[in-house]
Parts: sequence; structure tokens; C-alpha cells
Amino acid sequence: LSNHTQVLLCLHHDPNARFRDIAESVGITERAAQRIVADLIESGYVESERVGRRNRYSIKTDIAMRHPAQDGHAIGQLLKLLQLND
Repeated sequence: LSNHTQVLLCLHHDPNARFRDIAESVGITERAAQRIVADLIESGYVESERVGRRNRYSIKTDIAMRHPAQDGHAIGQLLKLLQLND
């Protein structure tokens, strides 16, 4: 799976995850985790809400995947398929 998908799975599992947590889980740098989360927010897949000193992320599961090979499928379908005993 791509790093973007891995980050989505992290945020799906823990909406309060810090960049440090995401980076460690995916095996990337904190800066790469920040870039990917920013890209996911900019693309409309993820929304961020400030809660105290932390961010809380929510995934917009009804947004269509952007690759033509997954035309007609929403990101929520992928997350459901990949869900591991949450």
C-alpha cells in the first residue's frame, strides 16, 4: 500500500494521532507524515479540527478515489476492506 493509504489507515484507527505516531507506524519521517496529511486535507479526503493543543482528524469516507482504476469507488470502501479488527 502507498504511504498515503497507510496514513489514512492510521488516522482511521486513531483520529488523534500525532505526526510522530503516524511516522513511526508508517515508517516515514515526521516531515513526510506532515506532507501526506496536508495533501490528504487539500485533496478533501481528511478534515482537521483543532481540539486544545492537538488536531483531531476525520476521514470523509464518501469521497471518490482519484485514480482512474478505482473510478466509482469511495475511499470508505477501501478503508472498510482494509479494516483490521478495530
